[in-house]
Amino acid sequence: MSEKNREGKRTARERLAVEREKQKTAEKRRRTLIVGASVVCVLGLAAVIGVVAANAGKDDSGDSADGPVVAPSGANGDDNLAIPVGKADAKSTLTIWEDFRCPACKSFEDAYRSTIHELTGSGELKVQYHLATIIDGNMGGSGSRKAANAAACAQDAGKFTAYHDVLYENQPQETDDAFAKDSKLIELAKKVDGLDTATFRTCVEDGTHDTWVTKSAAAFSNGGFSGTPTVLLDGKNIYQDQTMTPAKLKKQVQEANKG
Repeated sequence: MSEKNREGKRTARERLAVEREKQKTAEKRRRTLIVGASVVCVLGLAAVIGVVAANAGKDDSGDSADGPVVAPSGANGDDNLAIPVGKADAKSTLTIWEDFRCPACKSFEDAYRSTIHELTGSGELKVQYHLATIIDGNMGGSGSRKAANAAACAQDAGKFTAYHDVLYENQPQETDDAFAKDSKLIELAKKVDGLDTATFRTCVEDGTHDTWVTKSAAAFSNGGFSGTPTVLLDGKNIYQDQTMTPAKLKKQVQEANKG
């Protein structure tokens, strides 16, 4: 066999070997892609399941209140959905939409509580509290609604402000629906002088104001608000002001009262 023929056969074998190696590499890549795709599908399914689980409690209508609307004592405003605090003739009005399970609401209360108490106590400011239940919808559960009902029961007893503060001071983690337990709400009432009565306990356990709370929550949803807390001073949203402080709020109230 001539050297030329040998070289030709060698080249052909080398080309065949190279081609086989390419095929092996391609097959290995194909298998890797198949396995990878399978993993992605599994992860994708897990993600879908996770989203479904996370959203499972967003519609809490199955546990929503039904029956006549019973507003708490002294409630006023549109449809009697506001709980007033402070002197009725105060010149400035602070409107607050809150949810007792809302961590941001607790942060607001912790920062502004003493200033609001000072201004309402001096007659410079009156507050209109509106109760929302968005955490029940977002996280599932009924603690927002039940805590709001209990606060309305405290209003009946003339103890709203003190109990309102106790609820925020003892707010559970957002994912912990502890306020859904009547026993927890009644236990916290012991921290307010004169609130833990048979009348209060019955009001909490019977959900006397549940339908009123549901109506208040609907008013919040229909009000175009971005979230809780929503805080309006004489109609102006001051919570969106990143420079707002308790001292600035006090100054604004005092300046408004001079006008």
